[in-house]
Amino acid sequence: MYRKMLRIRKFEKTASVFFAEGKIPGFVHLYIGEEAIAVGACANLRDDDYITSTHRGHGHIVAKGSNLKYMMAELFGKETGYCKGKGGSMHIADAELGILGANGIVGAGHLIATGSAWSAQHRGTDQVSVCFFGDASTNQSTFHEAMNLASLWKLPVIFVCENNLYGISVSQARHQNIQDISQRAIGYGMPSLSADGNDVLTVYEKVGEAVSRARAGEGPTLLEFKTYRQHGHFEGDPGAYRPKEEVEAWLQKDPLPRLESYLLENGVLTEEELETIRREVDEEIREALEFADASPYPAPESSVQDIYSDLIEEARIR
Repeated sequence: MYRKMLRIRKFEKTASVFFAEGKIPGFVHLYIGEEAIAVGACANLRDDDYITSTHRGHGHIVAKGSNLKYMMAELFGKETGYCKGKGGSMHIADAELGILGANGIVGAGHLIATGSAWSAQHRGTDQVSVCFFGDASTNQSTFHEAMNLASLWKLPVIFVCENNLYGISVSQARHQNIQDISQRAIGYGMPSLSADGNDVLTVYEKVGEAVSRARAGEGPTLLEFKTYRQHGHFEGDPGAYRPKEEVEAWLQKDPLPRLESYLLENGVLTEEELETIRREVDEEIREALEFADASPYPAPESSVQDIYSDLIEEARIR
């Protein structure tokens, strides 16, 4: 889990640098500060389990086991990227790993995750779906529709709210009259809880319990993890709407040094072993950059390709 959290952190810092240099087109929304949630949650999942993501999706995708080379190439708009350079930062997917896509539409993942959970139930597998989303998306109708149907049909979906306290520049206190988003599960007869999203072991434990329930056919769970994004809503956002004292207080709760301290204090790893992991991750990032830089851009005529999928006979519902 430490390696994956570090992989996300270094990938995101690299993306920040190259976006500032104008080498990454479009918008970039970084996951720095929230790594414990994606990693703690995905550590409970198998390759054939599903996740849905958001516009801030790099962390979820790395945590599920994606290839950093293909991710970096996608950010750079190269044809060797996961979506052949056509999706960019906000639209990375890998069906083979159960990654059903990052999404620029706020709240889109709620229904995709519910649909994939229904698919697993319909096919009689014990696969689960984990839906990652932010606090502001719980004001969308998709959230309530998904919660209602998932509860009614006891679907194997775990709703993971990453509450970083802001919907773009609007604080949660200004867009919701509740303190804990987990309260919203009460109206749907669904178990829920709120917990520290910067403690990867807490996230791992709580998501693990929900995954076990879902695999056993006991239905969905809503989990709210409180966290904080260390950068602006998007790269280039100065974040002037956040009080400096609040930012500083949350920086002291950074999930990465918290895990490092735990590993050292409990004798899980030595400082030398941590440094070895850091060097290895640095090498992964370097190789991903080289791969992306050397890869070609998609040909102009490919812009009309991959727009529609072929009809899959087995997917028809009769």
